[in-house]
Amino acid sequence: MEIIICDSPNDVAVKAADILQGYANRGATLGVATGSTPLATYEELIRRHTAGELSFAGCKMFALDEYVGLPIEHEQSYYSVIHNELSNHVDIDPQDVHIPNGLAEDLAAGCADYEQAIVDAGGIDVQLLGIGANGHVGFNEPSSSLSSLTRMKTLHPQTVADNARFFGSAEDVPVHVVTQGLGTIQRAGQLLLLATGEQKAHAISQLVEGPLSAACPASILQIHPHATVIVDEAAASKLNNVDYYKFIQQHKPA
Repeated sequence: MEIIICDSPNDVAVKAADILQGYANRGATLGVATGSTPLATYEELIRRHTAGELSFAGCKMFALDEYVGLPIEHEQSYYSVIHNELSNHVDIDPQDVHIPNGLAEDLAAGCADYEQAIVDAGGIDVQLLGIGANGHVGFNEPSSSLSSLTRMKTLHPQTVADNARFFGSAEDVPVHVVTQGLGTIQRAGQLLLLATGEQKAHAISQLVEGPLSAACPASILQIHPHATVIVDEAAASKLNNVDYYKFIQQHKPA
């Protein structure tokens, strides 16, 4: 697992965009995340696309998750978020942007279809991830099976409270979601997890230096063959070996 510690949230976004640009320019299949953390990265990717530095032509995108029962036109549906914050601003074919169906009459069948769509696309080449304060990735809350596939989940009350800022109140946050499973995420070629701010410091310490455990779903990155964690100084503040991680980056082979 590679740990990259940046000076600022903006530097995190730029470093993440550097990695994603290489994938986009070769028409890769991209796993995209929602939440506040990746927005600066999306802004940087859009800036580079507008400047003619990268193209998403030939790419496919798969979102991590979606709220159950929320109309796709709702501004906080992840269908709307992915389109409004990224895909509508770049040259990807809209038919190649995939979001889990939180409105399916048969959610189990819809989840199975989403898994198959990822397989049919040849798998996800790079999966962008955030991390919740309780260590969740996607909407895989603590106690999620480490081998789980796309399915419906019930949000942890902490996640509902954390997401209330997007909806106006906790009462408006749907408590059920469809999410790629931890097993699904593990199949991606590279995992790229971003975190900024002191509020993520404990979760990052558990991800990087804690045990592999369903209590911290993000700890699955420890057993992935190509996992990269990019954090700012604040999010890295509870790591015990921060000086070593910086030393590794300073002496990284060219």
